Amino acid sequence: MRAMDKLKVIETDTYITLENTHVLSTEEMLELVNFEISEQLLNHYDNITILVHSKFPEQVEKILRQRGFYLHDETLFVHKDLQQEELIGDSNLTFSSLHHVSTDIFKEAWGEVMSGSLNAPSTLHMNEQMMAVKKELGEAYKQSCLIASENGNTIGVVMPHIEPGTTNEGRLFYFGLVPSERGIGKSRKLHQSALSMLQRDFKARYYIGSTSVHNKPMVNTFVSNGCEITESYKVYKHIRGH
Repeated sequence: MRAMDKLKVIETDTYITLENTHVLSTEEMLELVNFEISEQLLNHYDNITILVHSKFPEQVEKILRQRGFYLHDETLFVHKDLQQEELIGDSNLTFSSLHHVSTDIFKEAWGEVMSGSLNAPSTLHMNEQMMAVKKELGEAYKQSCLIASENGNTIGVVMPHIEPGTTNEGRLFYFGLVPSERGIGKSRKLHQSALSMLQRDFKARYYIGSTSVHNKPMVNTFVSNGCEITESYKVYKHIRGH
């Protein structure tokens, strides 16, 4: 079996993302970055992303840089058991899915939430972002794309779902506040409400989250809501013609 066949692969016509490299041995990882990520593959996709687990030696990153990749960000992953207690969301927040609002309205809200984020900026355009959601979540994506409101005003977006290929791993494809709502304690409430939805509506038994190591407010939100930091990955990207 090829090393790439063991990974989580998210792919469209223009980009490919390789995740879960922690399942590979160092030998397999070197095989991946040296040979399986071929020149043909580099020339086929406009945008290639690979998450390099912290357990791998510097040699792996050196090879990637030699092959035209650059360090885009470093990501922390967190875990929370959702079976220990019933989680209660904030009753002041309401949520509207794509069954009730248009895709254009959701994309506008999502774009506002991403602006000024402490996470590294996405290299995908908004339409490509939506394509990635549909690709990963399938037909269920509409119920996962939620605009969060308080007193009739949009405060953020949350995108809860069960990780494809699992039956009970809760994830948030994206989660965040619009700029005007940041820094006033609402991140923890919105995240807690999203965890409550994962537990209640999606029947998730545990939650896996991630954010940039540079996004200290988000890391603090995770910790405040009982999440445990478990591992880190370096995010390397290759942009064709970059």
